[in-house]
Amino acid sequence: MQQTFRLVIDCPDQVGLVAAVSQFLADQQATIVEASHHTDAKLGRFFMRHEIKTDTLKLTLESFKQAFEPIAQQFSMKWKVSDSLQKQKVALLASHESHCLIDILHRWHSGELECEIPCIIANHPQMKQFADWYRVPFHWVDFKNQDKAVAFAQVEALLEEYQADLTVLARFMQIVPDHLCQKLAGKAINIHHSFLPSFAGAKPYQQAYDRGVKLIGATCHYVTKDLDEGPIIEQEVIRISHSDSAEDMVRKGKNCEKAALANGVRYHLQDRVLIHKNKTVVFA
Repeated sequence: MQQTFRLVIDCPDQVGLVAAVSQFLADQQATIVEASHHTDAKLGRFFMRHEIKTDTLKLTLESFKQAFEPIAQQFSMKWKVSDSLQKQKVALLASHESHCLIDILHRWHSGELECEIPCIIANHPQMKQFADWYRVPFHWVDFKNQDKAVAFAQVEALLEEYQADLTVLARFMQIVPDHLCQKLAGKAINIHHSFLPSFAGAKPYQQAYDRGVKLIGATCHYVTKDLDEGPIIEQEVIRISHSDSAEDMVRKGKNCEKAALANGVRYHLQDRVLIHKNKTVVFA
């Protein structure tokens, strides 16, 4: 894979910003292979993502950070630059439904997702069979026979032990406590069906079938203390007809969940997602 640096910027919109960044990159003999800009007129903010080839660049990653800092201060930027060859560590959390877990594992195993998967953590022990097949360390945390605070303390300790850069809730059916949501802000991704808030609770697909729903889908979002209301990264939808059974809807819904989660994880790993308050800018 071609090595690149990814420069991501979020700052107040102002005259001369793009020119200053472009001049800096030109001075460093940088070749831009991808450039994305967006101005939110309502917020008065500017968002930028540049992908830069490193073969002609004069700077290392650390020297790039030092050299760019004066420009960042001048324009009040929230910014980062990362190396595409430095793979992030992605911890997977799962419960009893395996479709999202297996899909992420397969995409990682086949090289579609550029990351490391150091561990799988689940509250159902049967998920170990998939971890074993992909040769990923597995940890079962018992949420049934001990207090949930204790169980989540174990999950938190494992995430720290494996130094996870990103935590993916691959249909992990436990509500993450507020303190852990805050700790993982912008670094934890969840997936849920698109029926909320209309069809909450048990058997949402059966509820949707009973109402004759014509569109179903899934939403991939960052985890926050407000359940299933975090900044949205990706959504998938599919049309349903009168001939689809509730079982057909479940099958099609799972496909939406897998696609939305995989795309959301990929966008995050490639630094394509910028979070501002409870919204995202996604340079897909």
